[in-house]
Amino acid sequence: MSLLLILSLVFLLSWNVAAAGDDDQQKAFVQCLSNSTSVASNISNIVYPSDNPSFSSILEFSIRNRRFDTPTTPKPLVIVTPRNVSHIQSAVLCAQSHNLQLRVRSGGHDYEGLSYMSNITVDVANRTAWVQSGATVGQVYAQVGKSSNTLAFPASVCNTVGIGGIVSGGGYGTLLRYAGLAADHVADVQVVDARGRVRDRASLGEDVFWAIRGGGGNTFGIVVAWKFNLVTVPETVTMFSVTKTLEQGPTKYLAKWQKIADTLPNELLIRIVMYKAVNPVTIAVVFNCLYVGSKDKALSLIQESFPELGVTPEVMFEMTWAQSTIQFAGVNGTTLDSLESRTPVKDVIYFKAKSDYVTKPIPDSAMDGLLKMMMQDGIEQPYVIFTPYGGKMAEIASNSIPFPHREGNLFKIQYLVYWKEDSEEVSNAHMKWIRDVYDYMGSYVSSNPRAAYINYRDLDIGENMNSSTGGNGTTAYQQAKVWGVKYFKGNFERLVKIKTAFDPTNFFSNEQSIPSLGAGKEGQTTSSNSSSSASAPSGDSDGGNNAGNETQSGDNNAGNGTQSGDVGQGDNNTNNNNNNGTQIGGVGQGDNGNSTTQTSASVVVRYGPRSYYYLVLLFLVLFI
Repeated sequence: MSLLLILSLVFLLSWNVAAAGDDDQQKAFVQCLSNSTSVASNISNIVYPSDNPSFSSILEFSIRNRRFDTPTTPKPLVIVTPRNVSHIQSAVLCAQSHNLQLRVRSGGHDYEGLSYMSNITVDVANRTAWVQSGATVGQVYAQVGKSSNTLAFPASVCNTVGIGGIVSGGGYGTLLRYAGLAADHVADVQVVDARGRVRDRASLGEDVFWAIRGGGGNTFGIVVAWKFNLVTVPETVTMFSVTKTLEQGPTKYLAKWQKIADTLPNELLIRIVMYKAVNPVTIAVVFNCLYVGSKDKALSLIQESFPELGVTPEVMFEMTWAQSTIQFAGVNGTTLDSLESRTPVKDVIYFKAKSDYVTKPIPDSAMDGLLKMMMQDGIEQPYVIFTPYGGKMAEIASNSIPFPHREGNLFKIQYLVYWKEDSEEVSNAHMKWIRDVYDYMGSYVSSNPRAAYINYRDLDIGENMNSSTGGNGTTAYQQAKVWGVKYFKGNFERLVKIKTAFDPTNFFSNEQSIPSLGAGKEGQTTSSNSSSSASAPSGDSDGGNNAGNETQSGDNNAGNGTQSGDVGQGDNNTNNNNNNGTQIGGVGQGDNGNSTTQTSASVVVRYGPRSYYYLVLLFLVLFI
């Protein structure tokens, strides 16, 4: 088994299976970090080897799925909890110099367990916000809501999702039809690339900037902070909810919803949540609605377009947009402060998820069959969620960012199943159930490809079998294409080209990261006049992109902007003030692979073929 180092935003280094040489690898990495002046002064509060008393509590803090917290789950060799950008830069370079693969966790939740700096600065006058990747969606909502009643940000329904992870895959919520995705509103970024340099939109170039806005996490670099354009909303929005049960014949309501949900005005979202209720046992079909406007207008519109629901003024409530996010998240509390809790409403239990896109209405008979499957004995908590498209989503081009699921989609389906019992038999039964449901729905959803949503990560649809080394470029591409076209459709090919140019050695990788066709070509050098170093660098490097003028005695690693898998949950640095001070590599200023003249003080890490070791960089509360 491989070893993992966690970098938290969280950095994970090397999954630990007590293999021979692990102690030496761990000590060498820690020593490398101790050679960095920015880390050495506070190393006991930043670096947590596997024998540290706090190791387990830090590792388990952001786990939301018990499937990835078992005795057989691989554990990292080291956890790093950086408190500023220079710590991230040091970890990246030390990982490379000691053959460790780095994984990033943001402190939020990730569906396949592939996932802290949490400062948020809202500029009301310019309608923008800088948000570090360690912040959760709830923290962003709270700060935006406290700053203005007429500004909003279109992200997740769940408040405990990490911003870094959700934006890296697209990111949607109740403002989906009104304003599009979170990734549609990214104006700038701060990214640490594979050479430890801090990059922004200008120095990354537009290709990489395009790729990191929805191309998946842990692929191009470590996004430390995002600059968002905020959305203008009315001072008042309206929420209402109507529930139908099996006894009320929900199929007829579902049929009507399929005809109108994507055609309604952009201001109105009607989302459906179906789940197994108890006492008595039945299926509840809940129509959750948000109208970006007043109650009177909402009532008039819903009575005209969907009178069958029987909506009355008594079930409709006016509030600010920020207050509506509290209701949709179902948090324990009524104030904006309650959104900032990292503790999920649900207990940490076992679950599995899958996704689909629907391009034509599902027949009533098929819908009846789905409801019947949800009633299956022994299946504890099945959920099926329909999210309508149309509106703003149909107005944005499918190649504007890597997220391709735009015009032509009626709605998206999310399948979920939860269970509590720690039993292989129970686990297998629930995993079989959701796979059976997915197979059953195959005839009624999108095809060629059968599309899926990257933020509902699902390794069942394919994975990179040799993600820790990248493998042979051609082989890695063929493996990745299986799942890549489902998540990204025609945008997958462009992502591969950008990845290959930006991170040719595939330093930033995971089971479903974009492959590099240059992977496996370690040992190459480029002409240059700078030497390399195996220790954590201090000082500035040239600010250029991947094609700088340094000579690397190892390989030319050019990865520029990784968003870690669930770094989404908070790894980004929100302020520009991290461009000053001690930085490993300095702030990149170059364009599209053209280096600047800052080569004299540059430090490049030498490394050889990567072994099966991982570093986890855990972004906890790094930027205060």
